[in-house]
Amino acid sequence: MDKRFSGGWRIEEMEVWGGNDLDLLGRANITFDSDGFGSFQFVAVVGFIDCEFSEQDGKPLVEFSWQGHDDNSDACGRGWAIIQGDGKLRGRIFIHYADDSAFTAIRG
Repeated sequence: MDKRFSGGWRIEEMEVWGGNDLDLLGRANITFDSDGFGSFQFVAVVGFIDCEFSEQDGKPLVEFSWQGHDDNSDACGRGWAIIQGDGKLRGRIFIHYADDSAFTAIRG
């Protein structure tokens, strides 16, 4: 586990979904647990993640697979995120056989 990711991040912007839709079922967020797992939620998508941590160009990187649901249908996929120099988490979440979207998150 890379402690730089640890805890909750508020998803404040997504490329595909926006506005009030992000918080449809609750606060849009991504959380990394101390055991290398975590979860996320945005719009009607909820996922449980299994993480691998490394670095890319000197910046902290997390890559993950996920399993969960999208509007009560089973869903899975993958994703990645990098902590940028401004402290924001930027990455992309992929839904298998469906959409993918860039996202930006802030601590908290």
